[in-house]
Amino acid sequence: MLKILDENGNVNPVLEPELRGDELIQMYKFMVFSRVADEKAFSLQREGRMGTYAQLKGQEAAQVGSSYALREMDWIFPSYRDLGAMIVRGLPLEYIYLYWMGNEEGSRIPEDVNVFPLSVPVGSQIPIGVGFSNAIKLDEGNAVTVVYFGDGATSEGDFHEGMNWAGVFKTPTVFFCENNQWAISVPRNKQTASKTISQKASAYGFKGIQVDGNDLLAVYSATKEAVEKAQKGEGPTLVEAYTYRMSDHTTADDSGRYRNESEIKKWVEQDPIKRFKLYLELKGLLDNSLDDKIRKETGQMVDNAVKKAEACPAPKPEDIFKYTYAEMPDHLQEQLDELEDSIG
Repeated sequence: MLKILDENGNVNPVLEPELRGDELIQMYKFMVFSRVADEKAFSLQREGRMGTYAQLKGQEAAQVGSSYALREMDWIFPSYRDLGAMIVRGLPLEYIYLYWMGNEEGSRIPEDVNVFPLSVPVGSQIPIGVGFSNAIKLDEGNAVTVVYFGDGATSEGDFHEGMNWAGVFKTPTVFFCENNQWAISVPRNKQTASKTISQKASAYGFKGIQVDGNDLLAVYSATKEAVEKAQKGEGPTLVEAYTYRMSDHTTADDSGRYRNESEIKKWVEQDPIKRFKLYLELKGLLDNSLDDKIRKETGQMVDNAVKKAEACPAPKPEDIFKYTYAEMPDHLQEQLDELEDSIG
């Protein structure tokens, strides 16, 4: 397992990536922003202002570190838990909130943001992301796609089909598995008998690497290397970020029925934000004053996103037909016509 930062913020100087001080602070801001936005979404759901929501708490380093390693031209194909990755790639937070509020406007991604719409069916984004990568290669483009998924998705056929295609055709794809140890109530050891998830890549003819998913620098370094490899035409990489979901699977779940407190406590002590904060303090880049300022500004940004999302007009039933195809197929047009007739 690749590890650069320990739990006390001490760094391995041989492996430490070359990042400027302002870049390190920016990554910290993204992690804090992700955590605050995530906690706000949880509150909104409990207040009845948002539908079921999947928290990312504990996975901030995995998401921010990987997405920060990308270039502007690159694309991400997120799963439903990847708020942090989408924020780094430039998707306004209010879009994510709108999505979980049941408004189709949340899936209308701005033209200048290289983020594919969210996918809830587990693993379904994997072959789509690989197909997108293949199209880029056929078009002789220079972009790379990063496909995000959890450990549970590796039990789906979509995962194996995507990996196989990418290996055969050497697509510019980075498979990014956030191994958070639990697929709802099913533990990682019930998903696969292999020692690691990363080693599965060898069966498809390319490299896999396991990284400490709570170590921002390790995640960044591994993803950057994978992107550079793909960009050179050397094929895909499977990155396994070994991390932990500190919260319930979703707001409709009760993890207390299948996890014990001691397990959660062990991982809380490895909080990725706390670890990176210690690192920045040791480097003299962060003090309490700056940290307070970051958290205050972040809170204001989140509150503004909530206001924008809640000010958006309520969705209409017919919206569910409108945004999947460039030209609506006949069978959907028929259903839309029937809906419109029924509602007058």
